[in-house]
Amino acid sequence: MSKDIGIDLGTSTVLVYVKGKGIVLKEPSVVAIDKNTDELLTIGREAQQMLGRTPGNIVALRPLRDGVISQYDLTLRMLQYFIKKACGTSLFKPRLIICVPSGITEVEQRAVHDAAIQAGARRVFLIEEPVAAALGAGLDISGPVGHMVVDIGGGTTDIAVLSLDGVVVSESIKVAGDKFDEAIIRHIRRKHSVLIGERTAEQIKIRIGGAWPREQPRALDVKGRCLIQGLPRQVHVTSAEIPDALEEPLTAIIEAVCGVIEKTPPELVGDIIGNGIVMTGGGSLLYGLDRLIEYTTGIRTRVADKAVSCVAIGTGKSLDRISILPEDVVSLSRSQSELT
Repeated sequence: MSKDIGIDLGTSTVLVYVKGKGIVLKEPSVVAIDKNTDELLTIGREAQQMLGRTPGNIVALRPLRDGVISQYDLTLRMLQYFIKKACGTSLFKPRLIICVPSGITEVEQRAVHDAAIQAGARRVFLIEEPVAAALGAGLDISGPVGHMVVDIGGGTTDIAVLSLDGVVVSESIKVAGDKFDEAIIRHIRRKHSVLIGERTAEQIKIRIGGAWPREQPRALDVKGRCLIQGLPRQVHVTSAEIPDALEEPLTAIIEAVCGVIEKTPPELVGDIIGNGIVMTGGGSLLYGLDRLIEYTTGIRTRVADKAVSCVAIGTGKSLDRISILPEDVVSLSRSQSELT
């Protein structure tokens, strides 16, 4: 029998939800290939370990950038791998629901849809990330009440006001976890004259990073290459310097949140003040980001339980409605009348 699968096709991480089983797979969106032979060497966690560490003929790549497909062939091969890993060997092609950023263009939608069909899906539906995130966070978006979701992933931040099973106002910006890492790399280079890699920057972000000053300061010794001498060097990085380092991407996210609130109908703004803002996605776990948004907007803000998995869980909940959808529906979020 055909399986129904939900995929959170993230810039940093792919999560796969199988109906009846829950989340069965969580792997980094990284592919390692041999440039000389075009041979696919490994995908996921093993490929991530190779980032910045490969010899000349091997390259570790992330085929998705800023929430959309940047390298079609590699994304196709990655999808094939994850679908096979989730389904095992089956004669029947699965039906898929895939999450996409709310600001995705029709061309980008078609690229995701076609890649999934070529990867072995029987039918493919797309759902906007804020809708899936809201469902995964346990919000009831079916009624005439406004809810606001801020989903911060690796490549994009999706902000949306939801009501009556649909998106009322939304904004998708290409500023999220990856831009936090880039900002930290720039800061270490500027302040300490040391060049560090993406994985080191991510460790700084996770272990001592923050959008708000910590009550108990933290510090971390990191290694990189001295830009003056060209030799290895270790530097002492403190948590106090990170909020300033992240000022540019954080300001972009705050401005986008405020922009969505400004475009929201007054009645729904009243609902949001009552219900608060819910944050999802891995980027929402940055220390103090919820406090920064609450301080700026004056609206109570919280990070959802299982924030990293919310989009995948919401995609999984959407699988319950897959059987009632007509053949011509591609985007669930924009065809809500078919679901209710």
